[in-house]
Amino acid sequence: MADAEALIDVRGLEAWYGKRRILADVDFRVEPGEIRVIMGGSGSGKSTLLRHVLGLHRPSAGTIRVLGVDIAHADAAQMLDIRRKIGVSFQGGALLTSLSVGDNVALPLRELTTLDENTIRIMSRIKLEVVNLGGFQDLMPSQLSGGMVKRAALARAIVMDPKLLFFDEPSAGLDPVVSAELDELILRLRDALRMTIVVVTHELESAFKIADTITVLDQGRVLMTGTVDEVRNADNERIQDLLNRRPREVVVDVDAYMKRLTEEDA
Repeated sequence: MADAEALIDVRGLEAWYGKRRILADVDFRVEPGEIRVIMGGSGSGKSTLLRHVLGLHRPSAGTIRVLGVDIAHADAAQMLDIRRKIGVSFQGGALLTSLSVGDNVALPLRELTTLDENTIRIMSRIKLEVVNLGGFQDLMPSQLSGGMVKRAALARAIVMDPKLLFFDEPSAGLDPVVSAELDELILRLRDALRMTIVVVTHELESAFKIADTITVLDQGRVLMTGTVDEVRNADNERIQDLLNRRPREVVVDVDAYMKRLTEEDA
């Protein structure tokens, strides 16, 4: 596909936290209509990649284009326009505890549009119906189960019909049945609303169920990007370690460790 058709196009991305490199030479493209899963173990860099794609951090090197805009050099007006066209469902839901479920879902419409209150209320309730929370708009977040919080957060993320939806660890903290229901909901959103969806997860069963394409990260580098079958059958040893839950053998370089401690103290 031509570069202009990619909704997300990351080239040569590097990210550093102080003297520690978190992402190294990451290439990452997402095409319209796909569900892309970013998968990797703890500390692999997947959340850092997500934060950079969302424009929350500036890259140390490389380019990030989202919806055709180079967000590393975008001004405030351009970033606001992009954020009107994307939705984000955070790992913990991030619902405002002082607002009802309905008001949480309506918040982007109230902040970013000039719609009248009746239209906002109708649109919010429609999205709650989409995520199977119809009739729950008057409850407070504290009255919801973990799975319901995730769905309410998802309703808020899609209330403005975004072109791109980002979902961070949708299955975290959920029991297997609720997790499976959320996977089905993600698939329905893609099919019914024609959204392009990026999911960050370490849950293998969920990733294999929903993904069109999987990007596997390890120690800040892309090990591979491919279909579910390609990832399952990859001959990369580290990928197979991740899939089969085999721990990495850690070899400590004492000289390098002491040098790092000395540099940090200095």
